[in-house]
Parts: sequence; structure tokens; C-alpha cells
Amino acid sequence: MAALTLRIGLAGILLLSAALKTASPARTRAALATFGLRSERRRRLAWLALIIAEAAVAAGVVAGWRPAAYSGAVLSLGFSVALAGALLSGRREAPCGCFGPGSRVRPSGVARGLLLTGGFIAVAWLPESTPSTEQWLALGLGVSLAGVAALTVALLALARQVGELRLALAPRPALELAGEGPELGARSELIERFGDDGASRFALAVFSSEGCPMCVSLEPAIEVLASDPLVELRSFDEVRDVDAWSQAAAPGAPYAVAMDRAGTVLSKGTFNSLAQLESVLASAERRAATATRA
Repeated sequence: MAALTLRIGLAGILLLSAALKTASPARTRAALATFGLRSERRRRLAWLALIIAEAAVAAGVVAGWRPAAYSGAVLSLGFSVALAGALLSGRREAPCGCFGPGSRVRPSGVARGLLLTGGFIAVAWLPESTPSTEQWLALGLGVSLAGVAALTVALLALARQVGELRLALAPRPALELAGEGPELGARSELIERFGDDGASRFALAVFSSEGCPMCVSLEPAIEVLASDPLVELRSFDEVRDVDAWSQAAAPGAPYAVAMDRAGTVLSKGTFNSLAQLESVLASAERRAATATRA
């Protein structure tokens, strides 16, 4: 029973390590440069080989295959030697990719590798015993919980990577197509649906629909923009304001048209976020300033 428990624990550690490497491929491969792998091709091959080796050893150890336990000992000892070499060469706190991109070259990593090496050797030497039904059920539950924990960690790591990628990408402006909506530079009759607010510089027509989930989710963003004293905003529903939709030739919802106080169409576009709606106003302000200078 002790040997089986130890096998499952060691296999879980290897699977967690493989999952974390898989969840952050680019950053994990970059961390392998700490060990002298300068080319991307070599780092990619090493990253793939480590994931396959850890998963294969984990499967063999759980199955009770003694050569897999020795392979795990060699793998863990190799990690310890590599980390010790990095420490001796002055690369302490450099990323190592051992358990994903967050791992660093530290003495604790060397100790962890040596401890795992001892665990794998112990698994290979410990005598086997036949567990009872209750013990098998308890171990099965433990393995399931460990798998759920590993998947949760991998999912969180993946979600973090996606969030960082979204932050790195520049926000895209609203989609403005020449053949959709009112003609730029022309006067639109929509301006007659706005008041005579002398404080505002722009009239912003927003076209929405009750059957559009995106429109519903954007209502708070529209309310934020409506509080701008330089903007007079009016919302037009697809059913209740059919005439307004027809005047603007709105292609769908959500859609926005920005005009000056004389009704000249300065910008337009389909949007799906507050940033994109603000980009409609930004384009209107830029074109109004260009026209004034001209």
C-alpha cells in the first residue's frame, strides 16, 4: 500500500509539471535558455521532450513498471544537476521552467529534485502488496482529486496567458465600412432628433435592438458615454425607431453614428465595447479638427 501511494504521488507531481509546461509553452521554452539552449528550435524540442518524458514516466510509475521508476530517478537527478550548474554559473533566480514559467533557479529546486530522485528509487525497491477494495477506492478518489487540482492549475495558468495576450494586443477601433450607414461628410436628418444643447459638440446616435445580447451588455458603457457634457447621445431601437434606422441606413446593432451640431456625419461604425464606441467619437473629433484647420 505504501508503494502504491508513493507511486501515485510521484506520478501526480510529474503530471502537474507536464501540465504547467503545456499551459505556458512560449514562456516555458524561453526559460530553457537559462540552460544554454539558445536557438528556438532546440528549446522547442527540449520542451516537447520534457513533457513527453514526464507523462510517460508518470504512466509507467502508476502502472508499477520498475524501469519507469528508475527513469523517473534519472530524470529528477538530471533536473537537480542542471539547476546546480545554473546556480554555480551565477544564474540564480533565472527562470528554469521546471514547473511552468514561474519556476526559478534556486537551491530549493535542487533539493526538490534530489528528494524526488530518492522517492523514485524507493518506489523501485519497495515490495508490492495487494490493496483492499476500500484502499483502491480511496486511492482512486485521491487520484481524481489530484487530477482535478492539476487541471485547475493548468486552466488558471492558461487563463492568465490569455489575459496577458489580450492586454498586449492593441484595442481595435469600431468597424467603419464605406458602403454601410450614412455617407461621411453628408448631412443626416438624424440631427433633427437631437435637442438644441449648445454645450455639446457632437451628436452621437446609437442603434440597438432588444433581441441583441451584445446591446444589452453594452448598456452600462453607453450610459457612461452619455454622461459626457460634450456629447449628446440618443439611442434608437430597431422596433420603436424604425424611421431613425432607415434615415441612418444602419446595417445592424450595435451601431453608432457621430455628427457635429449641424448634422454632418463625421464617423460611424459597428462596435462591441466601450473602447470601440469611444473610437467613433475620437474619429469624429479628429475629422472635425482637420476640417477646421482646412
